[in-house]
Amino acid sequence: MKKVFLILVLISSFSYSQEIALMKYNGGGDWYANPTSLPNLIKFTNQNINTKIKTKPATVEPGSPDLFSYPFVHMTGHGNVVFNDAEILNLRNYMLSGGFLHIDDNFGMDEFIRKEIKKIFPNNNLIEIPANHAIFQGPFVFSSGLPKIHEHDGKRPQAFGIFENNRLVLLYTFECDLGDGWEDADVHNDPKEVREKALKMGANILNYIFSN
Repeated sequence: MKKVFLILVLISSFSYSQEIALMKYNGGGDWYANPTSLPNLIKFTNQNINTKIKTKPATVEPGSPDLFSYPFVHMTGHGNVVFNDAEILNLRNYMLSGGFLHIDDNFGMDEFIRKEIKKIFPNNNLIEIPANHAIFQGPFVFSSGLPKIHEHDGKRPQAFGIFENNRLVLLYTFECDLGDGWEDADVHNDPKEVREKALKMGANILNYIFSN
């Protein structure tokens, strides 16, 4: 029933307007860390790749049945993340039913979120997504894969994924911080070209979801 419901939501989103959401999770991490990120990404994609996403993103909790209303859910923060058993089951069903979760480490989330991802998909490993994957190929080309937006530990940016039946259902971006690059220009004072890279990569993610 949930799968049928999500399919109907996705069909409706193409016919009328799409809606995406920010995840509000438990554990103490600052899920609200980048308040201007998603609105700016929505504005950019609506103007540049002809999406029709509602300008104000929703907020959804991982255990809520409302999760199935959104084809794309974004999650970020700097600290601890904890999913209970009901949330784990709901998140797994959401992604297996056609939903897509993007987790963007805002620096400090990594040691916690990897454990929670393993609880959701105990039989799947996070796989580094190669630069030739479709998510990096259009509408904007990132020939080297995930762009570097913020330095953090100075490590190279990496995009990891969980795949089910060859479909990418979860994207985890690490040592990159796309969300910071989506924020208002005066928040981090990133150069225009850096913010544009972040927004273009975000547009690629949304394009991938809505076209696959």
